[in-house]
Amino acid sequence: MHIPESLQDLAGSEAWHFLKRPKTILRIFAGVFSLIVFSSLLTDGYQNKTDSSQLQCILKSNNVACSFAVGAGLLAFLSCLVFLALDAHETRIASTRFHTAFQLLDFILAVLWAGTWFMGFCFLANQWQRSPPKEFLLGSSSAKAAVTFAFFSILIWIFQAYLALQDLRKDVPVPYKRSLDEGGVVLTTLSPPSVASPINMPSTGPNSLSYASSALSPYLTTPKVPRLAMMPDN
Repeated sequence: MHIPESLQDLAGSEAWHFLKRPKTILRIFAGVFSLIVFSSLLTDGYQNKTDSSQLQCILKSNNVACSFAVGAGLLAFLSCLVFLALDAHETRIASTRFHTAFQLLDFILAVLWAGTWFMGFCFLANQWQRSPPKEFLLGSSSAKAAVTFAFFSILIWIFQAYLALQDLRKDVPVPYKRSLDEGGVVLTTLSPPSVASPINMPSTGPNSLSYASSALSPYLTTPKVPRLAMMPDN
């Protein structure tokens, strides 16, 4: 009975819920793909030709291609680890501004990495396509793996950018939203004035003015001044 209880505790733990998140799964896959890209070229990406003992890149003997793949893969792998650690402590962030800045940074980096891997895939595939066949005895499988997982990394980072954009839309506060909501609540709770309320009943005091008297013609309300007639002297 102890094993089922431990499995239930594991299923209900925060770590399990964190690992089931789509963003976490995408980061793990992005890290694994980056690891494959830079490790495959770092270990078997530099080989010597049949007629030379000098190590050269297996991608058309272009050391820039191998260096780019190794560097980009290593940096992408480290960024995935950093953001995984930040995601694990995301619920402990109390500041709304810091949380919004983190989501914005996540979106920007995901877009940049998607563009970087797109250019890297095009560059690596071009160099591998132009490489002479059987120029190197070893390393062809490593080159194919690097090109393939560079393409998969494009899709992974695009999905990460999409999820980061969705989270950013949810976290960005709408200006004056709280004040407008509170004003709507106040307006809906006010009862409409009744017929017998003092607002609609004209006051009957001696010093009060009614609406009917203000609507009368000035000829009726203004008293006429008597005219003085001049009598001729007899």
